[in-house]
Amino acid sequence: MLDVIPTVHRSKQRLLAVSLVLFAGAGAATAGDVGPATTVGATALAVGGVYCVAQYADRVSRPELARLSLGLWIGFLGVAGLHLVGLETVAGAAPGTTAAGVRSLSALTWTALLLSCSATVFLGFREYASAGADVAEEQVLEGESDYSTR
Repeated sequence: MLDVIPTVHRSKQRLLAVSLVLFAGAGAATAGDVGPATTVGATALAVGGVYCVAQYADRVSRPELARLSLGLWIGFLGVAGLHLVGLETVAGAAPGTTAAGVRSLSALTWTALLLSCSATVFLGFREYASAGADVAEEQVLEGESDYSTR
């Protein structure tokens, strides 16, 4: 008899939201004076964010991951445009202190960059894995397998 273990379906969007928060924390931590402890903490947050993106990428289809990746890169280009003007200039135009604005914009920049890179890398892994499977299947169909038939 087979026992079926019920699994709880986790929300895909929750994984993406957690990775967004972790990447934002890593970006905010590196915006000011950075010491060794801050660097280690920011790296740990970034690794956690990449792990969440990996879990998300495992649960969505390739087309959905490709659309997400493209959208994230477009968003990153928009955020990167703020750097052309200058973070201090943009932060000075917004209400609040300039230092808090620069830290927020830095966190936004790092979040957009790390999230888009992570999604693209995991999409690439998926494409590479599926391309390898297709090639092996074609070789077997054409009689070019690694095994000798003698």
